[in-house]
Amino acid sequence: MSDETFASVWDAIEDTPAEAENMKLRSTLMMALEQHIRVKGWTQAETALQLGVTQPRVSDLLRGKINLFALDTLVNMLVAVGLHVEVHVREAA
Repeated sequence: MSDETFASVWDAIEDTPAEAENMKLRSTLMMALEQHIRVKGWTQAETALQLGVTQPRVSDLLRGKINLFALDTLVNMLVAVGLHVEVHVREAA
């Protein structure tokens, strides 16, 4: 057992810092999209129409299947439902 601590679960499970950062961004975007869908009260079918994707694709999103969604796909989905995405870059801690 290791006493090593990590800033996030992604830092602990990903092989490189770059992969961890990618997963952090993807998870943040997925959670924002899921929250927006829930606030709107959309069904999976309604969400699919808004996003221009299939209902099974929406199901994958809402089930958190993060490995099926690239960053650009998530940005496109957020914009499709009327959200704005901003990125802030800073020095690593």
